[in-house]
Amino acid sequence: MKKILLLVSSFMLLCGSASAQGILRNLGERAKQAVENAVGEKVENAINNAVNKATGNKDNNKSGNNSASDDAVGEESANEVVDFAEIQAKSDFQRGANVFFNDDVTGEKLGEFPSKWDLLNGSEVEVVNIAGKKAIKMEDSRIQPLMEEKEYLPEDFTIEFDVLAQPAEEGSGWDGTLDLFLDGENGKRVFDIRMSPEYHPSFGGGYSGIGWGWGAENPNGNKMEGEPGRQTINRYLKKNEWNHIAISFNKRAFKMYLNYERIVNIPNMIQPRSWQIEGSSGSDKGIFVTNLVMAKGAVELYERNATDYSSAVEKAIVETGKFVTNNILFDTGKATLLPQSMEEIQKVAEYMKKNPTARFEVQGHTDNQGSDAVNDPLSQQRAEAVVAALEKEGVDPFNLRAVGKGSHEPVADNGTDAGRAQNRRVEFIKR
Repeated sequence: MKKILLLVSSFMLLCGSASAQGILRNLGERAKQAVENAVGEKVENAINNAVNKATGNKDNNKSGNNSASDDAVGEESANEVVDFAEIQAKSDFQRGANVFFNDDVTGEKLGEFPSKWDLLNGSEVEVVNIAGKKAIKMEDSRIQPLMEEKEYLPEDFTIEFDVLAQPAEEGSGWDGTLDLFLDGENGKRVFDIRMSPEYHPSFGGGYSGIGWGWGAENPNGNKMEGEPGRQTINRYLKKNEWNHIAISFNKRAFKMYLNYERIVNIPNMIQPRSWQIEGSSGSDKGIFVTNLVMAKGAVELYERNATDYSSAVEKAIVETGKFVTNNILFDTGKATLLPQSMEEIQKVAEYMKKNPTARFEVQGHTDNQGSDAVNDPLSQQRAEAVVAALEKEGVDPFNLRAVGKGSHEPVADNGTDAGRAQNRRVEFIKR
């Protein structure tokens, strides 16, 4: 009896005088979809069990299956009651306001390659009808949006699409998997994720659900534990059903959602400039995608409050006499500062204002791409742009001297992308 009262009380506290549908409406459309997709059946079963226990009716259970022990059913259901507030908090996705790419595939001809896409590798890509929708079928192939500009993603954007993964036939190597890749400047991989519907032995006996980190350089220090390899996220694509994938990037913050539940939340990541999608399968079942939308705008940026802006700068200057950073970024081939550079500049400015008698040489360095005739003046102009930004932050210009070093003082191998990225830097040297 106590268990019955506990279940009924919990149900009444959760629902109040409203119905279960009323609760979902109050959560908002995105949270509603998340709850219905991810946990709707569990919530309904918990409610039905509570009502059945209170009324003595054993025929109202949706599945029609009743446990041999009513108490056992009550215990299990009570443990599965969903935290609606947590789901709502993780369902904060909002599509960007300005759509600049939209492909629902409805205008495409069956059996043809989709006209709004480009093929990067493989050959098995075609338009098909599947599960009530026209979609792009991929088998061991990779595609990307067909855009005029090579690097087309703005500083704040959202990407959405629906994906269906069919299970492999018995004896096949693996179920259908989908890989999503995001590349930064010059094609440098900044994020990748693999999505699979279930565990399969071919993944080495431990892979399941979704894993990310494999292949991405995560250059802002967001290296995942155990790299090289993937960090596993215990989420799964629903088999033979349409799943909704969404990502949001705002200046530095990256979020990813599966069926409206947030599954990845990175506070500081390098700006993606393009993306690719790959479908793999151990059978002819394939991966299917449709309703692809890219838009400018993103989930509101959550501001981070550092306890001490100048600590890293101060530590470096005390220990080495200089502060070196690769986080002050410019437009390619120009001296125009990118907006994401301001966080680093503010750190330096805070230190300099706390030490008003210290003088600094601000050095600009480039990689070796291009001639000295181009790189030498460019590095000088970039150093001057940083000095000007520091002045706007309240630093005394008397304490600053801009010097362009071009590509003459490399700190890494210019023969690799990673080395060139390290050589493109700004140094603040205390004089």
